[in-house]
Amino acid sequence: MDSTRKNARVAGLLYLSLMTAPLRLIYIPTKLIVSGNPAATANNIIAHETLFRLGIASDLFTGTMAIFLMLALYRLFKGVDQDLARLVVILGSLMVTPIYFVNTLNDIAALTLVRGADFLSAFEKPQREALAMLFLRLHHSGVVVNEIFWGLWLFPLGLLVYRSRFVPRILGVWLVINCFAYLAISFTAVFFPQYEQTVFQDVFPAMLGELAIMLWLLIKGAKEQPLPALAG
Repeated sequence: MDSTRKNARVAGLLYLSLMTAPLRLIYIPTKLIVSGNPAATANNIIAHETLFRLGIASDLFTGTMAIFLMLALYRLFKGVDQDLARLVVILGSLMVTPIYFVNTLNDIAALTLVRGADFLSAFEKPQREALAMLFLRLHHSGVVVNEIFWGLWLFPLGLLVYRSRFVPRILGVWLVINCFAYLAISFTAVFFPQYEQTVFQDVFPAMLGELAIMLWLLIKGAKEQPLPALAG
């Protein structure tokens, strides 16, 4: 198999591994977190503790696999533009992964509070529940920060795809649009949080660019590249 096609398939497979991310990003908030109701949220976490712990594990796993994905993408696109490929690694893993890891501490703190360990006996149950909700809010704030880098790394990736000629150019354009979709959600969450969900719903189709490039790399790979002509 051509090395370019092989590298593309590896990158697609690693991209697929990031599909664990929606567990904590989407499913757990809708299943367990009740906005404005710390007591109900705490009860949900206690009742579904295994699910909540899986959310913590998914964040750790996603942050780890992001490193390997960026390295695979660097290997795939470094021949197109090495500087842009380096920027993908920096924005997509060196910035993103530490936030993932630190953000799990917010969930661990929330879980510790709702379980009511002995050393927390100085706090009343409503106080512990309120503090747990605070840490869950901080987790969401960490996601908002990470959305900036989830968007920014797609810009150099989109340029690399567009210039590569071994992946369809339309996917590169879609990734650049995907970049601005993430930025729109993040900045809306910071300045106009009441409209965050509305903006997310409006830009969601643009955010499917990542899914498109993942499926293309995984299924189609990349066009075989001609070997350089030998000097006569």
